[in-house]
Amino acid sequence: MTKLRNTTGESILYSALLAFVSLFVNGFGVYLTIHADIGAAPWDVLNLGLSKTLGIIYGTASISVSVLILIIDILLKQPIGIAMIIDAITVGKSVDFFNWLDIVPKPKTLLGAVIMMIIGLFIIAYTQYTYMAAALGCGPRDTLIVGLNKIFKKLPIGLISICILSTATLIGFILGGKVGIGTLICAFLSGPIMQFAFHTAKFDATGIKHQNMRESLRVITGKQNK
Repeated sequence: MTKLRNTTGESILYSALLAFVSLFVNGFGVYLTIHADIGAAPWDVLNLGLSKTLGIIYGTASISVSVLILIIDILLKQPIGIAMIIDAITVGKSVDFFNWLDIVPKPKTLLGAVIMMIIGLFIIAYTQYTYMAAALGCGPRDTLIVGLNKIFKKLPIGLISICILSTATLIGFILGGKVGIGTLICAFLSGPIMQFAFHTAKFDATGIKHQNMRESLRVITGKQNK
């Protein structure tokens, strides 16, 4: 898939639709990793912990965390794109939708659960590629890592990511989120699987220039050249 330029209102609408569909399917991948029931990914441990503690559904917990991170991103003066808003809302509610459908049977063996989780990670990776190709902003969590890296310049971005994920996991675990072998699988395989997906799709994430909200609005209102 080639980089979308988003130079017209129509192209921005198409990109936003692409981001929405990608993130909705991404939610199915997240659903599978949770449904495997062998421990969730770090951010989902937090979402599930909040859900259990506050008595709210997963999607509401996910949106609450995403909005909080978006606010932090804004305070860190990071660019906010249309797709970031879509991300904050869509994934959590997509997981709720698939929970409601309840059409995927729970795995009866550990091997089956591991396979389900890995399938979920592949779905997440490939939909991350199509979502990023929309060029309307990265996810709130990725933006947070970049923003903190700009503040703590002497720290490797990988260390910052580990610290954030560890904190999310610890808080989620204290609140009752499930930690297990699946958490380790997500922690160690998510990166390689995403790299594999990007490689097979011939996608260079660094070659994408994401359009922030202000730029998108200027294009939509016809003021980009004024």
